[in-house]
Amino acid sequence: MPQFAANLTMLFNEAPFLDRFALARDAGFEAVEFLFPYDHAPQEIRRRLDDNGLRLVLHNLPAGHWAAGERGIACLPGRSDEFRAGVDLAIDYAQALGAQQLNCLVGQVPPGADPARLRGNLLENLGFAAERLRRAGLKLLLEPINSHDIPGFYLTRSDQTLDLLDELGADNAFLQYDIYHMQRMEGELAATLHKRLPRIAHIQLADNPGRHEPGTGEINYPFLFAHLDRLGYAGWIGCEYKPAGRTEAGLGWLDRLTASAPTH
Repeated sequence: MPQFAANLTMLFNEAPFLDRFALARDAGFEAVEFLFPYDHAPQEIRRRLDDNGLRLVLHNLPAGHWAAGERGIACLPGRSDEFRAGVDLAIDYAQALGAQQLNCLVGQVPPGADPARLRGNLLENLGFAAERLRRAGLKLLLEPINSHDIPGFYLTRSDQTLDLLDELGADNAFLQYDIYHMQRMEGELAATLHKRLPRIAHIQLADNPGRHEPGTGEINYPFLFAHLDRLGYAGWIGCEYKPAGRTEAGLGWLDRLTASAPTH
């Protein structure tokens, strides 16, 4: 079965961030991911990882003023210096924490923005990021987000994201495929995973509707887990969902769904 990483931004959020590592270990996770580490010194996070025998598989580049509603700045004209400083900061954290890949949320389209200028600015910034990450031995990931949860997000579909990656032309840049977001935008989950798997470096999950635990909605997760096994997916699956109640109370999905996954 696939390997699952607890997203500590979403899971165990009843506890302070630095306390969530031990909770993830106690729940049986061997790896974690989170959106942003930048409110804590890398040494603090490294100690939590080491003390709990956990691996960090992913975090995001800085994404602007998150509390004010920004969801990335890579596409925004006039923010390139901030974006590029954030790339270097993210690399410093990744190297201190052992992460091998960084996700870039590219941002929302400003009202009245010129499409050509926006795309040109985005490609320049992504080219900078890809080269910096390549030198550090890291992968750059791009994630399409559904337009219901984040209206105006620049990337909303998998093929659109891959077209951008083709134009970028960086061999260390890949698609981050979030099953929940892509179910809302395009469906065809199994077919897309089969067709695009060589270009997918990381997968995330939540069920739809509600973005809660697998098994609470319409997505056939036992089938998808077995499908990924058949395809030979060797990466991690980040559990980036909103617990319907307390995190621990909802974790039965993992044993229940993996036990019921088809074997052929």
